[in-house]
Amino acid sequence: MKILIVEDEQAIAEGLKFNFEQEGFDVTLHGDGPSALEFVDEHRADVDLVILDLMLPGMSGYEICAKIRESDAELPIMVLSARTLSEDKAHAFNCGVDQYMTKPFALPELLSRARNLLERRRRQEQSRHSVAAVPEEVDIGDANVNFRTFEVTLNGNTQHLTTTEVQLLQYFIEHEGAVLSRQQLLRDVWGQTAEISTRTVDNFVMRLRRYVGDDPANPRYFRSVRGTGYRFVSRERDASADSNEA
Repeated sequence: MKILIVEDEQAIAEGLKFNFEQEGFDVTLHGDGPSALEFVDEHRADVDLVILDLMLPGMSGYEICAKIRESDAELPIMVLSARTLSEDKAHAFNCGVDQYMTKPFALPELLSRARNLLERRRRQEQSRHSVAAVPEEVDIGDANVNFRTFEVTLNGNTQHLTTTEVQLLQYFIEHEGAVLSRQQLLRDVWGQTAEISTRTVDNFVMRLRRYVGDDPANPRYFRSVRGTGYRFVSRERDASADSNEA
């Protein structure tokens, strides 16, 4: 599988390339945004994962990610950056990043996260040739979700979803009515058990609520279960929430 690494610090870039190649991956390096985007455009069908620094010459990592997401909602993107502020991470996720690691980093963790994203990519490819568990389009209240185009439309306004948002929403739909813990969601959607904070799940659920017009103060579809996680219902049924729901 092919990995594109966009990193302007040559020592880091070469070190990453060496270690990924030792794991059997095909690696291409680019040190700036414009050339990286050109490579993605020309080799879109061949690139399976992008590992992206944020501080790059010519174009920031945020801009690169946003540009990729304009035409490809599924390509896995992992940020590897010295920026550690929560605002930086939130901005990156809003641009469509799937995972975020800070420098300095532990190589085994980086390799593990990369494998998880690549495995998710492989499952996506397989699912295209099998019967999907979730319909191509679903309605959640007044919102229409199109899983083929990665779009949700509410009151005439269309929002493009990231790959992780789509997978999380599909997981909720597949397990409608069940109480899902944050740890379960991290394991089955993100492929992680401990490295990503459970707060990540909360942030993604907040975004899904906003997309479908779910009032966060009194959610009808993505319901919080105190001390555990969430329960999804696609219609305004079960009007009175369970006593353990908040």
